[in-house]
Amino acid sequence: MSVRRQRQALIGLALLFFAPLGLAFFLYYGVGWRPGGHVNHGRLIEPPRPLPAVVLPHVALDGSADTETRPDFLTRKWTLLYFGPGTCAERCKTDLYNTRQVRYALNRDMDRVQRVFVAEGPCCDLEFLRQQHPDLITVRATPEASPMLALLRLTPTDDPAAAGRVYLIDPLGNVMMVYAPDSRPKGMLEDLKRLLGLSQVG
Repeated sequence: MSVRRQRQALIGLALLFFAPLGLAFFLYYGVGWRPGGHVNHGRLIEPPRPLPAVVLPHVALDGSADTETRPDFLTRKWTLLYFGPGTCAERCKTDLYNTRQVRYALNRDMDRVQRVFVAEGPCCDLEFLRQQHPDLITVRATPEASPMLALLRLTPTDDPAAAGRVYLIDPLGNVMMVYAPDSRPKGMLEDLKRLLGLSQVG
């Protein structure tokens, strides 16, 4: 075989190897294409958004005076956060119920997950929360919460309080996934089980 044919054969082999790799690299990083067969059920927030430390009024479910949260209360555990009106209408109650059932379904890992309700406006039906959600951390959305809540917007004009979404925050305080109001609790549970199995923190 001539030197020229050998060179052509080597180039052909190199193209067979590198062309698919180059195409995959271009599709993923160049145009942002993601395969349809992704395994997560929630919408990934890329890159994850670090939430600022914030002190908020912690609503006491027994009706006593509000206390204050620690500045880092959204760290150390995985957090399912729901932000909505403090009056908590039917959709809110359904969302809180779903997050409660997801946490319970984690069994021995449930203590690695906390649930937080950020209540905007008049707050709250304490009797309902006390009976149905005694483990729920309920806080008031005071003006101090604005920097944190701004990071929950999916678009510049988005209103997270009206959206009825559930946000997943990792133990380092990064909001990294969001679930639409019509998301199935089973998908949320599957995502959490996978993350807890992979995570060495929280």
